[in-house]
Amino acid sequence: MGRVKLTETVFRDAHQSLLATRMRTRDMLPIAEKMDQVGFFSVEMWGGATFDACIRYLNEDPWERLRALKKAMPNTPMQMLLRGQNLVGYRHYADDVVDKFVEMAAKNGIDIFRIFDAVNDIRNMERSIKAAKAAGAHVQGGISYTISPVHTNEQFADFAVKLSELGCDSICIKDMAGLITPQNAYDLIQAIKAEVDLPLNLHTHCTSGMAQYSYLRGVQAGADILDTAMSPLSGGTSQPSTESVVAALQGTPYDTHLDLGLLTEIKRYFEKIVEIYAPVFNPIAAKVDTNVLVYQVPGGMLSNLVSQLIEQNALDKYEEVLAEITRVRKDLGYPPLVTPTSQIVGTQAVLNVVTGDRYKMVPKEVKDYVKGLYGRSPAMIDPKVRLKVLCDEEPITIRPADLLPAEYENARREMDSQGLARKEEDYLTYALYPQVAPKFLKGAAIEEPLEKKAPEPVRGAAQLKGEPMAFNIEVEGEAYLVKVAPAGMTIEQAQPKAPKDGVTVPMQGVVIRYLVKKGDRVSAGDAVAVIEAMKMEQNVAANKDGTVKEIYVKEGTTVSPGDVLMSIE
Repeated sequence: MGRVKLTETVFRDAHQSLLATRMRTRDMLPIAEKMDQVGFFSVEMWGGATFDACIRYLNEDPWERLRALKKAMPNTPMQMLLRGQNLVGYRHYADDVVDKFVEMAAKNGIDIFRIFDAVNDIRNMERSIKAAKAAGAHVQGGISYTISPVHTNEQFADFAVKLSELGCDSICIKDMAGLITPQNAYDLIQAIKAEVDLPLNLHTHCTSGMAQYSYLRGVQAGADILDTAMSPLSGGTSQPSTESVVAALQGTPYDTHLDLGLLTEIKRYFEKIVEIYAPVFNPIAAKVDTNVLVYQVPGGMLSNLVSQLIEQNALDKYEEVLAEITRVRKDLGYPPLVTPTSQIVGTQAVLNVVTGDRYKMVPKEVKDYVKGLYGRSPAMIDPKVRLKVLCDEEPITIRPADLLPAEYENARREMDSQGLARKEEDYLTYALYPQVAPKFLKGAAIEEPLEKKAPEPVRGAAQLKGEPMAFNIEVEGEAYLVKVAPAGMTIEQAQPKAPKDGVTVPMQGVVIRYLVKKGDRVSAGDAVAVIEAMKMEQNVAANKDGTVKEIYVKEGTTVSPGDVLMSIE
């Protein structure tokens, strides 16, 4: 019991939750000096989705953001969220990339690394913890909190012991979906405190509406640090309000002793910032959503789900998909729903519902998860699902990163051959995001404008002059796929003349590559093409035995459900 410390999330998790991770560094710096005077335990301002968003949407160097905020806030520890072996990406990186990334993050100003793994596989955290300790940083070991028939407080407490044995300086209960009840917050913190003598941080989201109650019970049980967000960017899928928590604990044994007057000045600044970012503010994410108590779907995953369903012209299947998420999660051994497992479970559920055939289409990432490439699943994967997904392939049992050859020197060579690197950090940016980084590093990226997006045209297969165009149109909340033909033509007349029994795509996506060419022999069920749908790669299978007669769609083309890719005879 004693003074409670606060980690302020307004520069990372708060805007990741409510503003699609779009806050610019230029809107952080003017208030940074004032925030540095507050006396926060730390400011979480890097990692998570910020790295990707900087280079993909904002035309900003994430390393420069880190250096600028460190310089502006010399008295406050800078904190980042690191996804274990995934770092700030969506796949496992080789150990040499992990070592170099952590070393450079510390060198550029990260003082506290909050390190977690989506499935709580400690093997996926060991390397980054060791690297952060070697860099002299504070390591906060994260426990991905979830509720399932196989997760218990005793298990989470045992995990905290393992993190302590690896040299972690503090422990974080990372409740990304806002599921922790006040009583369970109390019980779990007591269970961990009985086993581990380290500062304990409770992190949750307001999605379910229980967060403030859980924080109060958490500090009564001995939580030392709470994650909060400045009030204009608090609530909903973000954290509880910093000012509210400070006021609520005043005059109690847990008093934060932070200056409410100073916090109110800072609040006024963020009120103006929220107005600037109104075009990307997600009203769904700002509400309490008690669905999370039933489906356990985190807020960021919910908004992603809605956009995926609109893209597939299947928003009417929203409730069906939520129910299917629960079934898929059980099939896959109850992984906690946090990046990247939330995308893996959510996308598979959408595919199961949209195609009307469970596990008929399985993205590469789902196969990799079932194979064990993301780590050990909390419970056994359903044997029937494993067989359907892997066929006769055997899952792995070793640490997934042990299968990865060194990557960093290759990235250096590729960058040097293109003459794109101006500093050491650029090699890392490329190693993490080889598809997105070159455009950014060439200076060809453009900052996304802060405006409401109009629906993008969805081009049909082999879109040529005179062919119909498809648009996603929303009317009174209902999404429709509307095809438009040139004047004087019907849709039928404008359609490309591909055979009716050709190989078709079951959903909207982009053709990223063909696995066969004209003249190749194929068998029914063979993978013949790969489309990227809902940020994941899906194979398209041959519909019969025969020879590839014609390919109608170029790589890079956006295709709609039912579009014909090729004919086989």
